[in-house]
Amino acid sequence: MQIREISLKELYDVYDVVSQLYCDMSYKTFEDLIYDMKHMDYKMLGVFEKDILVSYAGVAIQTTLKDGRFLKVFDFKTKNEFDKTKYDAILKEYIDDYAKMAMCTKVKY
Repeated sequence: MQIREISLKELYDVYDVVSQLYCDMSYKTFEDLIYDMKHMDYKMLGVFEKDILVSYAGVAIQTTLKDGRFLKVFDFKTKNEFDKTKYDAILKEYIDDYAKMAMCTKVKY
């Protein structure tokens, strides 16, 4: 198992997971939106099993007066054919560590 940030070269793998979350979204729309979100430093994180993206999260570090610096999770999905409980927990733990490394005070889902 590998947990890491996903590059833009792997968008087809991400779309394979995201299309289970947003069923009506075409690949073209997905790709356009990913590039539009680059301005807010949107990061794609994933859990891989043997080069297969199993679980995905789209996150960005944000700062507000109310919450200070925090990690916002916009998208979170484990593929339907995998153990949701297991992989969700693994990715959530990684997200918590990622937020701490980025000096965020909290994670907001």
